[in-house]
Amino acid sequence: MPYAIRIHECGGPDKMRWEEVELGEPGPGEVRVRNTAVGLNYIDTYHRSGLYPMQLPLTLGSEGAGVIEAVGPRVKDFKVGDRVAYAQPIGACAEVALRPVARLVKIAAGVDDKTAAAMMLKGMTAWYLCRRTYRVKKGDTIVVHAAAGGVGQILCQWTKYLGANVIGTVGSEEKVAIAKKAGCKHVIVTSREKTSERVKAITKGKGVPVVYDGVGKDTFMDSLDCLSPLGLMVSFGNASGPVPPVNIGILAQKGSLFLTRPTLANYTSTREDLLTAARELFTVVKKGVVKIKINQTYPLREAAQAHADLESRKTTGSTVLLP
Repeated sequence: MPYAIRIHECGGPDKMRWEEVELGEPGPGEVRVRNTAVGLNYIDTYHRSGLYPMQLPLTLGSEGAGVIEAVGPRVKDFKVGDRVAYAQPIGACAEVALRPVARLVKIAAGVDDKTAAAMMLKGMTAWYLCRRTYRVKKGDTIVVHAAAGGVGQILCQWTKYLGANVIGTVGSEEKVAIAKKAGCKHVIVTSREKTSERVKAITKGKGVPVVYDGVGKDTFMDSLDCLSPLGLMVSFGNASGPVPPVNIGILAQKGSLFLTRPTLANYTSTREDLLTAARELFTVVKKGVVKIKINQTYPLREAAQAHADLESRKTTGSTVLLP
C-alpha cells in the first residue's frame, strides 16, 4: 500500500504521521495519480493546526504534480501517462492519490514536475490577486507583504511584469535581496520600520490603491493605513494568526476603504476559471517573467520538519516535498 502524511488530531508538526493508506480504484470522474512532487503551502499548517477545521483523519497537502496511472469511468480528457498538476482538494501529501479530473490540469510542455507542483496553489493565488481581485495596471504602486515568500515572490514578479511599482515587505534583512530580485522597487524590513510610514513617504503621502496581505493579525491595521482613499485591502492569509474582529466603521474613517477576504476555491470554482488561471500562469512561467524559486526540498516522509521550518520562517520561496 502507498504511504501518506496523515493527522488523526490537530496540533503541531508532531501530530503528523507517515503511514500506509488504502487506495481503491478511481471512481467516475477520477484518476489515480502517482505523485512526483508535492508543494508545501502555509494553508497546510492551518489544516494541521485546526485553524481551518477539517474532518479527521486527514491526508494533508493542497497541491502536487504527477503521472496518471489509472483512469476511472466517464473520464474523457485525460489518459494513463499524462503529466498533470492540481491545487485542491486536500490530500496531496501521498505517494499515490485519487484526484477528481475537474480539478486537474495538464502540465505544459517545458515545465518540470517540481516547478508545476510548487506553483499551482501559490501561482494561481497570485493570478487571482493581480488579475481579478484587483486588476493591476501599468503605473500602479502596490504593497505586497511577505515578498520573499512563495506567493509573494510570484506576485511581485507578475505585477512588475504588468508595470507596477512594487513595495514589498520582509521580516529580516536577509530577505531584502530576495524581494528585490523578485521585482520589488522598494523593500521594507518590518522588524525595524513601520510599513505605513514608509509607504506614505514613498508615495508622497498618497498611499496605494491596493495592499496584498497574507500575514494577517500582525499587519492588518497597519496595512489599512497604507491605502489611499477608496483603496482595497486584500487579506488573503493568516501567517501571523487570524485577524481579530474589526469594526467596519474604521473603513469609513480611513478613507471609504474596501476590504475583501478572497480564496482560490472561489476564484477557480468553475472549470473555465481553473483553466484560465492555469493557462495564464503557465504562460508567464514559460516566458520567464515569473520564475518559480524552489529553495528547499524535503523527502515527503519528512514533511513535519518542512512544516516546522515554514512556520519558523526559515524558508524562502517555494518548498517541494519529494515522494
